Amino acid sequence: MFRLEKIFQQDDHFYINIAIFLKSFLVFLLIYIFSILEFNSIFDLLNYNIYKTSKYFVLSLYFPIFYLLFSFIFRVTKKRYVIHLLSFLLNDLVPLLTVILFTLYVFFILKINFKIDINSSYLLILTICILFIFRKILDSLYANLMNNNIIQRNIMLVGTVESIEKILKEKKDKINIYKCCLIKSDNKNTLEKARMHLKIPVFTDKSEVRIILEYHELGQIWILDNKDKNLVNYFLALVVKFSVDIIIVSLKGNLKNNSKLITDNLINNKYTYSNYQTSQFYGLSLLIKLFLDKIFSILFLFLISPIFVVVTICIYIEDGFPIFFSEESSGWDGRRFNVHKFRIYKKNISSKKLTDDKEFLRIGKIIRNLRINEIPQFFNILKGDMSIVGPRPHILKDDLAYAQVYKHFLKRNKTFPGLTGWAQVNGYRGKKPTNELMQKRMEYDLWYMNNWSNGLDVYIILKTFFAIFRRPKR
Repeated sequence: MFRLEKIFQQDDHFYINIAIFLKSFLVFLLIYIFSILEFNSIFDLLNYNIYKTSKYFVLSLYFPIFYLLFSFIFRVTKKRYVIHLLSFLLNDLVPLLTVILFTLYVFFILKINFKIDINSSYLLILTICILFIFRKILDSLYANLMNNNIIQRNIMLVGTVESIEKILKEKKDKINIYKCCLIKSDNKNTLEKARMHLKIPVFTDKSEVRIILEYHELGQIWILDNKDKNLVNYFLALVVKFSVDIIIVSLKGNLKNNSKLITDNLINNKYTYSNYQTSQFYGLSLLIKLFLDKIFSILFLFLISPIFVVVTICIYIEDGFPIFFSEESSGWDGRRFNVHKFRIYKKNISSKKLTDDKEFLRIGKIIRNLRINEIPQFFNILKGDMSIVGPRPHILKDDLAYAQVYKHFLKRNKTFPGLTGWAQVNGYRGKKPTNELMQKRMEYDLWYMNNWSNGLDVYIILKTFFAIFRRPKR
């Protein structure tokens, strides 16, 4: 589960920016190859001296950099990637021609001797052709991601039957998938009317929202505002405690007095909306986090592989298989997954006896005291269920129990659960804490999620090594 839909959840800036960097590198590569092959064979492509002494050497260093800069300057401000010939002309050719004119001007001012001949024209034509082909590849890749529901947003519409019907009648925006809707229903007639007019599953305010969100794997809730503030507030109170992103869509006019007002990127840029409650984890920063998770997990597993093997052998010798046990926990958006750990108890032990020291394996006590029973969770990270840094996962029944006590508890599930976290390095760790300590843990987790950065993740990882040897707060 790579969570590509989360990287693209808010916008396509990540994809657009990566495309610009790749095209700039492609321009450099074309000039480099052309400088070699102009008077030499393909076998000389790795001959740096030929490239360095060619007339294209200075151009190859200068041209791609300015193409990159002008691509960002001329980039269309739309937040979604556009597959259109006009987009190619504006985003690829205009920067290219601008750099050519700018280069000629700079070379003239600096009196740099650059002879323009037929080969230079061939290079320009080749560059345009290659950029066009590469743009088609990018378009095809984006269309494939969209058509296979890899980057789309699974949405629940919330509002009146009329407002939901209005959204459903709009021209289809492929990025949005309306999985279901929720209405306020006081009688059977309203529900029957909704099911007759709307062509998606209809639920009422009496339904179990958490189960709906989990079953449909929803990532966003859209509350449709048709100027009935009391109804909007009613729906907000109904869904605000859950972990999915919540946005308020204005169907009539602008949402005023809101610094988070956004005026595009929604249903073909037709409606304004406000991010009432959205995750900070998306885009390039999230991709970097995913990449670091995989790199650190592979590195840690390699470094601790001797410990892993020794513990596995000891558990097997003392009590046979299984070596691991799993607990069902809540992940991002409340989606369930199994957390893996080393087994530290004897086989066939009921959950009521887990606090009895007699039921521990002898090696199990050592594993628990050294805090290495969590090592198998690196496989959860590699699989994509967890991250190295994030709110610690709880078993599902504990999550639901704490959600009854703390209104905002399930908001901890607006990102990956983690092997370590901000609460843990500040001393709030361990099983079955008091309600007061659990509230502090929740507050630290929510602070982390509101202030997250990859730099903060690295800091927490480094601090974890010191926190391991400190006693948790009781």
